[in-house]
Amino acid sequence: MKFAYKFSNLLGAFYRHGNLCFSKDGNSVISPVGNRISVFDLKNNKSETLPVSTTKNISCLGISPDGNLAILIDEDGAAILVSLVTRAVLHHHHFHSPVHSVSFSPDGRSFVITKENVALMYHAPGRNREFNAFALDKSYYGPFDETTCIDWTDDSKCFAVGSKDMTTWIFGAERWANLIYYSLGGHKDIIVGCFFEKDSLDMYTVSQEGTLCVWESDTELEGLRKGPKYSERKKTEEEKKKREEEEREDGETRGDVIKGSADTPKQVEGIKNVRYSQRSKHYFNKEGDFNKLTSAAFHKKTRILVTGFASGAFHLHELPEFDLIHSLSISDQRISTIALNPTGDWIGFGCSGLGQLLVWEWQSESYVFKQQGHFNNMNSLAYSPDGQYLVTGGDDGKVKVWNTNSGLCFVTFTEHSSSVTNVAFNSSGFVVVSASLDGTVRAFDLHRYRNFRTMTSPRPAQFSSLALDSSGELVCAGSQDSFEIFLWSMQTGRLLEVLSGHEGPVSNLCFSPVQSVLASVSWDKTVRLWDMLDSWQTKETLRLTSDGLAVTYRPDGQELAVASLDGEITFWNPQTGGQTGSIAGRHDLQMGRKETEKITAKQSAKGKSFTCLCYSADGESILAGGQSKFVCIYNIKEHVLMKKFEISCNLSLDAMEEFLDRRKMTEFGSLSLVDEGTGDGDGVALSLPGVKRGDMSSRRFKPEIRVSSLCFSPTGRSWAAASTEGLLIYSLDASLVFDPYDLDMDVTPASIRQQMKKKEWASAILLSFRLNEMPLIREVLEAVPYNQITVVCSSLPDVYVDKLLNFVASTLEKSNHLQFYLSWAQCLLTYMDKSSRTGQHLYVKFKSNFCFLPSCDWNIYNIRYAAALSKQRGMKRTAAESLSDEEDEEEEEVAMDSGGDEENIMNESVVVEN
Repeated sequence: MKFAYKFSNLLGAFYRHGNLCFSKDGNSVISPVGNRISVFDLKNNKSETLPVSTTKNISCLGISPDGNLAILIDEDGAAILVSLVTRAVLHHHHFHSPVHSVSFSPDGRSFVITKENVALMYHAPGRNREFNAFALDKSYYGPFDETTCIDWTDDSKCFAVGSKDMTTWIFGAERWANLIYYSLGGHKDIIVGCFFEKDSLDMYTVSQEGTLCVWESDTELEGLRKGPKYSERKKTEEEKKKREEEEREDGETRGDVIKGSADTPKQVEGIKNVRYSQRSKHYFNKEGDFNKLTSAAFHKKTRILVTGFASGAFHLHELPEFDLIHSLSISDQRISTIALNPTGDWIGFGCSGLGQLLVWEWQSESYVFKQQGHFNNMNSLAYSPDGQYLVTGGDDGKVKVWNTNSGLCFVTFTEHSSSVTNVAFNSSGFVVVSASLDGTVRAFDLHRYRNFRTMTSPRPAQFSSLALDSSGELVCAGSQDSFEIFLWSMQTGRLLEVLSGHEGPVSNLCFSPVQSVLASVSWDKTVRLWDMLDSWQTKETLRLTSDGLAVTYRPDGQELAVASLDGEITFWNPQTGGQTGSIAGRHDLQMGRKETEKITAKQSAKGKSFTCLCYSADGESILAGGQSKFVCIYNIKEHVLMKKFEISCNLSLDAMEEFLDRRKMTEFGSLSLVDEGTGDGDGVALSLPGVKRGDMSSRRFKPEIRVSSLCFSPTGRSWAAASTEGLLIYSLDASLVFDPYDLDMDVTPASIRQQMKKKEWASAILLSFRLNEMPLIREVLEAVPYNQITVVCSSLPDVYVDKLLNFVASTLEKSNHLQFYLSWAQCLLTYMDKSSRTGQHLYVKFKSNFCFLPSCDWNIYNIRYAAALSKQRGMKRTAAESLSDEEDEEEEEVAMDSGGDEENIMNESVVVEN
């Protein structure tokens, strides 16, 4: 079971960078979270993170008009095509440079991406059967600087592209005679948004300095006329040029020849070119130069323009009159992106500085959705006793409680004034306790959502660890500066005792689940066991070989696991104080090399270790994590590594790769260390305090990948990891919805069942494996008659024999039809030629998957022995029965002789009664 945990959901992160998109029905918002995307169902109040990821942080995403496909593009220009129905990656593509925006045409036939100063139009995948899902159609050049935004007309005839050169370019999706391209100016800053009117070529353009320009076209969409094809036009131009040269050579001049540039649109005879004129110009109210317009969105049906600013404020205007509807502020951070749902009722806002995602209904002036994660590191987590809730604490001083079913935060406590280092639930699950570096331990009530108890120490101390006993009456916190452990009563909040004895900072605390014994581990290379019933005295002191970092009890309280600085995990018997085993896990961490490190990853790994431990619910395995992208799960009995979970493949984080890219190395050092200045780059911005504009000291750094806390669910069905990416949930219930093989349009469950009705068993098996739905494969196999198994196996291709054998081997372990599936396995292995390499490979593979074949032989011997014993006992039983039969016959003869006397006695008794 430990191998079956799969990524289930990502909590604690709602928006990082990029643009938001609404689903086709408008009930869900799709948000990029690092190198993944999350879908938030606003109707059912649920969230889901898709099991797909890009190489780096997602910079932009586009959703097809039918809502079935999504294009995700990361910071380097690597794109993946994802099916939102099956949650699977369909295609990979690389644009070889950063992409600024992507947009599908309203008819779904094509999509446009903008990179550098060019716009590229591709055929939309899924419409036609093509070998390449991303087929380039046209390239559009015009802007002199990087492009920023895209918008389409409703009939997909034209699209507009905004640029950093303060111009907006309008291009024809087809080669129109009267509109090849058109350039609009009128702004003094970067174009943030450009929008077409509904069913019109009229435009609105919005720039960063807060200016709105209204443009009017002299031609309607129906007035666009198709011009000559490019090849024909080029041919006529070449013929004309050739004819002019011949005339020049002959000296015959018939008049002036106007030579237009190949880049300037030429007017076709009888068709007037499209012209634009500026109807009006409006300005947004600004508080200063630093409050720039950062994002904009426009709804064509309602003509509502939403603009967001760097101060966290947003405006709603009705166009073209520019009437102000609302002006509100949602935060003190810049609004990175804005999106409107198809009906125009809900507005989605994303703030990358706080990781905040908001959905606001502007008509009722109320929030539909408001979520924010920890905008700094997440330090600790804990499951509730029933596994329904998770509590997390972060460097931002906030304590958040999450619902594991919905994936959303339903309460946030902000009473702490410094980093929260540890959190825990009490035994009832209705009280959350947190320890912080501000010198307080606080208890929060989940009934009334209030801080009902605050516990402090006599002298100021920074608490780095926390533990609650099984009854929930005692609260312990360890200090990292005074090396002491403080003990409080939960009911009164009174300090009961200060436990002294450690000679270094207390790293971690843990109460025994079955006894009133507290285990504490410290940097002084000791683990101390404190007896809470015997005047809080030290019961046992365990000596370690290195500084202790983490300690945890097994769920039954009979074993103690300790992680130390030398990378080892040691196991102890808390009753005897003896060591029962150890695991050397330093090489399993596989540390990456940071960009600022001067030594290799192999050398730096010698100083790394596990920083968090957690037993599984059954106590047979242990999870371990640290400053690495891997979480290791070990078998305690065998002391071997069972599996490593890679929590992230995001190269936008530091220490992800073992080797640095030599292409980025120069004689001055790594190019990745060169600061590119301010802007909307990746990482976290650090600026001087009090500076609001023109901060030349602003710099950025990459967050380092690490796992700060691990916790198993009490149900044993899932476990969670607090990491740089957020709160990752791995579950046994998470599975891919759809993973087809050699899929075709005709392969459907209905066609498979139709083949079953016709009794075409081989064809039904092939189609079911092409669809690759496990319940359907099982249904088809179990419908095959027992006497047809041999015939079906002989007609299967080799590639499907491999798949069928794997399926049979996995099904044998949990199916009740043991003999049926063993017959399948026997026929498959019989009809494969064992002399061939394929047959030998399949035979070995089946035996490795179906590992309990020797136990079947042992069972056969036991059955034969039991049959022999029963046969021997049967012989004895028949001899005894023959003797008993003879005795019974003699008794029956005696009874027959005395039968007449009994009848006379009965008749006499009846007469007397009468």
